[in-house]
Amino acid sequence: MKLLKTSVALILLAAVFAGGYVARAMKHPSSTTGGRRVLYYIDPMHPAYTSDKPGVAPDCGIRLEPVYADQLPSPTAAGETVSPPPGAIHISAERQQLIGVKFSTVESAGGTRTIRAVGRVSADETRVGHVHTRTEGWIETVFVAFTGDVVRKDEPMLTIYSPEMLASQEELLLAARAREVMPSLFNAARRRLQLWELSDDQIDQVVRTGQPIRNITVHAPMSGFVTERKAFPNQKVTPDSDLYTITDLSRVWIVADVFESDITAIKIGDPAYVTFENRSAPSVAAKVNYIQPQVDPMTRTLKVRLDANNPGLRMKPEMFVNVEFGVASAPQLTVPADAILDTGDRQTVFVDLGHGYLEPRQVTVGERFGDRVTVTRGLAAGERVVSSGTFLVDSESQLKAAASGMGAPQHRATGTSTAPAKSTPPPPHEGHRRD
Repeated sequence: MKLLKTSVALILLAAVFAGGYVARAMKHPSSTTGGRRVLYYIDPMHPAYTSDKPGVAPDCGIRLEPVYADQLPSPTAAGETVSPPPGAIHISAERQQLIGVKFSTVESAGGTRTIRAVGRVSADETRVGHVHTRTEGWIETVFVAFTGDVVRKDEPMLTIYSPEMLASQEELLLAARAREVMPSLFNAARRRLQLWELSDDQIDQVVRTGQPIRNITVHAPMSGFVTERKAFPNQKVTPDSDLYTITDLSRVWIVADVFESDITAIKIGDPAYVTFENRSAPSVAAKVNYIQPQVDPMTRTLKVRLDANNPGLRMKPEMFVNVEFGVASAPQLTVPADAILDTGDRQTVFVDLGHGYLEPRQVTVGERFGDRVTVTRGLAAGERVVSSGTFLVDSESQLKAAASGMGAPQHRATGTSTAPAKSTPPPPHEGHRRD
């Protein structure tokens, strides 16, 4: 009888221990899986949601994925172990190489932003010349007979018959005969012809031959295009007559309309580039030489004038061109443009955490400088981000999430499911508890 009581007591004690084990197993049914210790569970579609129990996500019905202790990085040299943040995905080095993943470092450097404006080509007003005569007379011969002709400096333009000039030459000849007696009279007559732009060679010719020059030749004061002609044969002219206008187009002005919001970034002496429609010719370097002090009240722009060479005379007056100003900016964080995964309402980069872990991180981007983009929030200098294969990394994450969702339970199984069935859609993840 005593032996029987002892046996019953042992059986009851064993049952108590077994019941405690079963209770702990029911409370944490997945704390170990095949010898691997589970730390917590995450929703693969929304990694910010975590749970200490297995089951399905309340809002989308996708099975929660376990995060195992052996998935964490190996201890560092100091003996510490760094846990990846929730939402980090793991892609082995072999898999990264297979899908062509490359990394770049977040850099902090000054950049240059571009201000674009439309410009209009005009002649350089300091390179415009006019042809006049200093005496009255009549045009006899015209050598440059049409607008648009090209002339060279000192090239003959026309001849003029001037009775006044002829009389002055006769006075010079009379003064030459009495030069030994009245040298001042001879010098005064010579000086008058010089002021009327008769050359020294011509004056010496008159004195040497004793014959006045009947027709005086007017020469071009500069090289360039004849942009205006008002000289015709037998026309009477006076010193007020503007006979020709000559324009040198080897250098031109470009007047650009710059919005008032950008004008503070531009100053006199700044470089710029002039480009042509459809990039039909190489760009031309220019420099700002004047900024208009008044804003146009209709367009809210200011006139900015640039000085530029005109190789091949490609730029013609009144032609429209594009002007690009390069403005230096303060140092900013930049990443390659291909590192940004832009979905329209958000921009994401994948940050390398080491040991095959990649963290999707939302960032705020700024301006683009060439093949790099500034990041104003979300990254730190020196971090490594995926710069090639970004879309494939994102696809890899989505495939893992989809594969996890295929086996998610659609109905509540008695004693197994931890997510209660609801007839109405559950609240979004923003209301979930983060464990």
